[in-house]
Amino acid sequence: MKKLLAPFLVFIGVAAITAAIAVPTWLVPKLEVVPLDLDITTVSQSVPMGITSDNNLPARVFDRCSVGEDKARVFDAHVTQQRRTVVVDPSNADQATVQSGQTVRIDRIDDNGTTVDQTTAPIGATRSCSDGLLSSNIDLLSVDRKTSAPNGKLNRLYLSAGPDGQPIQENEGNFIDVPRKGYQYKFPFDTKKQEYPYFDANTRRDLPAKFVKETKINGLTAYEFVSEVPEIDQVLLPTPNGQPALGTSLEKPASWWGIAGIPANEPVVMHRFASATRHVWVEPETGTALKGLEVQHQYFKSPGADDPDLAAPLREFRMDAFHATVAWNDATIDRQSDKAQGYVDQLRWGGVIVPIILGVVGAIALIAGVVLLLRRRKDTPTA
Repeated sequence: MKKLLAPFLVFIGVAAITAAIAVPTWLVPKLEVVPLDLDITTVSQSVPMGITSDNNLPARVFDRCSVGEDKARVFDAHVTQQRRTVVVDPSNADQATVQSGQTVRIDRIDDNGTTVDQTTAPIGATRSCSDGLLSSNIDLLSVDRKTSAPNGKLNRLYLSAGPDGQPIQENEGNFIDVPRKGYQYKFPFDTKKQEYPYFDANTRRDLPAKFVKETKINGLTAYEFVSEVPEIDQVLLPTPNGQPALGTSLEKPASWWGIAGIPANEPVVMHRFASATRHVWVEPETGTALKGLEVQHQYFKSPGADDPDLAAPLREFRMDAFHATVAWNDATIDRQSDKAQGYVDQLRWGGVIVPIILGVVGAIALIAGVVLLLRRRKDTPTA
């Protein structure tokens, strides 16, 4: 038995050292893929940023009911944006199909000095102009599991969803195909301090997300990226029926808009424009988003506002349709930090800790086996 111990230790040592070298090159690439059990829920709420004077109602929202009244009205409000992102079929070893349902809801408004809670009708019910659901959509996107980037096979945007952000019955006439190259729900593994393309669903464009600084979030390294969304006329955005989306163009008398200096009953057409600034904080090893903040501004203005011959009252007119700074709440940040820490731990175990353990065990076994072989050779009498 003693004769077999030395060769056995040498064998174990060589095997362990070989495994220490092989594990990072085999296991880590298997871990660095978009997980098929991905399930992320993010909740963002309007936060005070000087848009209104009331910190409990920090956003500005156009009153849709005022379309049928004598004068346009915009109220102070509190809003919540919720997004749930899951992986659905078709998904496999190379591709993950990501389904993300998003809703923006009005929680409460200022009604002539009184704060009034808003209610949201259930799925399938008739919605009134005062319904709390402000907007909703479902994005269906296929991505490469290794790079996290869109692979171009599926790029559907459904322009309606249930109030809870869950999928509705598929309606073949209610979606548009929006090809894209930018990241959305996850950055690449080993994210660098550089510029990345980032897709903006509101304007349906790939825009640059620029690295600005490194910071710490819940003990994790975080890279902050900022993406500026330039102004766009929402009338020009594609829709399933080829017509401008409801509410993106309004024709009302000048008096309804509150425009002075032109006849009160003169019809005036205003388009809804939008711009935004998006901040996202990313854990660089895994590409996991840790925190998000968006400054969103939608407003009515004349589509001919750049024409110097247009009357000044029309050229200079602006009225908020939606103005808010929405930021992930603390529970979302903590939840994403826990997910990221779990992914980081897996990568470090597979790429660093396990190879070190195997390497140390292998070296000890190999040295012990060699020592035993040399000692046995020394103790063997010569002829």
